[in-house]
Amino acid sequence: MEFDKLVHQPTRLQIFAYLYRHDRATFSELQDDLEITDGNLSAHVQRMEEADAVSIEKQFVDRRPQTTYELTDKGRETFESHVDTLEALLDQLERGEE
Repeated sequence: MEFDKLVHQPTRLQIFAYLYRHDRATFSELQDDLEITDGNLSAHVQRMEEADAVSIEKQFVDRRPQTTYELTDKGRETFESHVDTLEALLDQLERGEE
């Protein structure tokens, strides 16, 4: 059983789960709700963007820059596949298999 390293990293797993549940989120929403520092969030989102797992939209709202994130189709599929892998692991553990 192999885990996708892009999703399995704990902070990115939180970001994947948040965006999967909420569809879209601003940088501030992610930072506040997940309690992640600016630099940490930026680094993980950049890694996700490089893997084509998240799309980024930048715009000005009330003359202030706002960045919004959304999982791409590939990002949603990657997250769902990771969840399936975790569920398979739990099934094996419940059956007492290794």
